[in-house]
Amino acid sequence: MAGFAMAAPRPTFATAEDRARILRAAPAEASLRSSAAVPARVWAYDEQVPGPLLRVRQGKAVRVRLENDIEQSTTIHWHGIRIDNRMDGVAGLTQDAVPPGEAFEYAFTVPDAGTFWYHPHNRSWEQVARGLQGVLIVDEPEPPAVDQDIVLVVDDWRLTKEGQIDEASFGDLHDWGHAGRLGNELTVNGRPRFDVPVRAGERLRVRVVNTANARIMNLRFEDHALTLVAIDGQPVEPRPVSNGELRLGPGQRVDLMIDMSLDPGSRAAITEVTGGGRLVAGEFIYAAGAVARVHPLDAPVRLAANPLPTRLNLDGAARVDLLMEGGAMGGMAGAIHEGKPMTIRELVREKRMAWAFNGVAGMSETPLVSAKRGETVVIHMRNQTAWPHAMHLHGHHVRELARSSVPVADEAWRDTVMLEREEDVAVALVADNPGKWMLHCHMLEHQAAGMTTWFEVV
Repeated sequence: MAGFAMAAPRPTFATAEDRARILRAAPAEASLRSSAAVPARVWAYDEQVPGPLLRVRQGKAVRVRLENDIEQSTTIHWHGIRIDNRMDGVAGLTQDAVPPGEAFEYAFTVPDAGTFWYHPHNRSWEQVARGLQGVLIVDEPEPPAVDQDIVLVVDDWRLTKEGQIDEASFGDLHDWGHAGRLGNELTVNGRPRFDVPVRAGERLRVRVVNTANARIMNLRFEDHALTLVAIDGQPVEPRPVSNGELRLGPGQRVDLMIDMSLDPGSRAAITEVTGGGRLVAGEFIYAAGAVARVHPLDAPVRLAANPLPTRLNLDGAARVDLLMEGGAMGGMAGAIHEGKPMTIRELVREKRMAWAFNGVAGMSETPLVSAKRGETVVIHMRNQTAWPHAMHLHGHHVRELARSSVPVADEAWRDTVMLEREEDVAVALVADNPGKWMLHCHMLEHQAAGMTTWFEVV
């Protein structure tokens, strides 16, 4: 059954003192297209798409037992959490994948409040596209005053004309070498249309999560003023959102404050506007004759800072380049894969590889950088491809320093950074979390086809 909480509920799940909260990955059904005669066959956590909304207080311990009842080995990666390395859920780097019929227990503490999500990190390009994904909210000790706390999980699905997952296109090399797996059906919270009941005068905290395999979402909240208060789970100085429009790459999240400023009985659309289109994904529907308050809520919207290490020592920083090459129209002649030089034809035909970092397709034997704990690291990422990429770092957040050599005046700390085609971005982080950490493109087909590496903190 498809389902998801709208006004995000407050109960927390099991802590270290209790038994683990069980998440069961298994086949299920979901109504992803309203015109389909039968529900789509999906894979889901606890028969829900997205999976259960998990919620915990900042600083608390978490225990989740993954029970695998799908036909493939799987894991859970806790996207955006500055987690203990052993719990990061990356098959082959931080743990072995969990075979069908077996289980694995994740136990960690959540240091930061904010909006995060969870998904597999083994055959992610297929398992996420089949429905294995969910949201984890970490509540502040004193959350801001709002009338509703709303989660909007935005996703796209590639469905057949019968409304089923297009299984035949999994692993399609055209997708892997181009933009990635782009769907033909948009959902919000697992539904083809998701409406939000509101009252005039209410204040909403709206958490938007892009869980698509590869699609960059351009969303517009029509007829309302938006205030941005967090990016990728990390608070920012509150600021208005131009034209009510957001651009989110795969894996990215934002937290918004929105005052319901229209009259009772009004309706306002939530739309996807890529390429100048206007696809209505849902609406704010105002109750007729109901008013929460006449004047906007007189309460601060700024979120308390997380205990994120932000003191950057740029003069003494370790510096490393990350050159991104390959893909269709990319001109890459070849790369090294598993220690062997190969031409692009050999890579594609024999290894299903189409992309490379620093001349290496797939995981390298040596880390991109080995940093001492507490050291500042600057990564200069250069996108010499014809496609955008959403670069995700595990276990850490980064601050952008420059785009195309122009300094960036933005205090935001992110775990996923968008690079446009032929763009370069310099980012910095404090390497404070020991272990081996992935750095990869979150267009999941790009990751599978070579855009992945790792770094270590020792």
